[in-house]
Amino acid sequence: MTTRPYYAEKGLSAAFYDTVTAADTRLEGDLDIYSRLAPAGGSILELGVGTGRLAFALAERGFTVVGVDIAPAMLAQAAAKQADLPATVAARVELKRGDMTALDLKKTFDLVICPYFTLAHVPRGMAWKNTFATASRHLRAGGLAAFHLPLVDIMRAPGPADSSRPVLNEPTPTGGRLQLFIRERIFREEFSRLDQTIDYVELDARGAVLRQSSERLTYYHTDPAPLAAPLGLTADRDPIPLGGVGEVHVFLKA
Repeated sequence: MTTRPYYAEKGLSAAFYDTVTAADTRLEGDLDIYSRLAPAGGSILELGVGTGRLAFALAERGFTVVGVDIAPAMLAQAAAKQADLPATVAARVELKRGDMTALDLKKTFDLVICPYFTLAHVPRGMAWKNTFATASRHLRAGGLAAFHLPLVDIMRAPGPADSSRPVLNEPTPTGGRLQLFIRERIFREEFSRLDQTIDYVELDARGAVLRQSSERLTYYHTDPAPLAAPLGLTADRDPIPLGGVGEVHVFLKA
């Protein structure tokens, strides 16, 4: 079976993104964190909007949001959700396809967020610097940028002892189940890089396999502050713990 990149067009990680995030209790509280960082009714740029989990929830709280993502499969799901929202909420969200490492919308926001380990998907170094430049470029003076990053100790943790047992087994909207298996998990200390091969398996209501996809998920880690500082972003506070596996790093645009 061919191993695809995560969130690829024909993979299942994009198709079942909502199923996985809804089951991930380690994300609980991130909406409140980001809501507290922006002024009431303020403007937010979300880098890595995905299927709109946060963007639409923030819009329901009165914020205006521009959500950017590089994956067409994710944006298509977000657009379908937006069509079903109340008109007043839907009007507060604008979805755009774009690369967070090379984005210029020619406007500024009160808050820039990069949630759910989105920054960790790209190699540390120039890609991180370019993303911090994007955040700085799109922030008004005094605005904040928030980046959710995994803890390196969690990245170093070994994979499951039995790779034949699913690490996730959740019902799907069509009445079947989604199972995830971690087939390989390797942390490369010299690169601070975690590589995982994750098998997605969709079952029907009788337990027969409908679809499956093997996908490669890579995370990178480094201290973000030294990379952000030259781009005009300074640490605003201590990182905010989230879910025991990550932290939200908050930077101020002077």
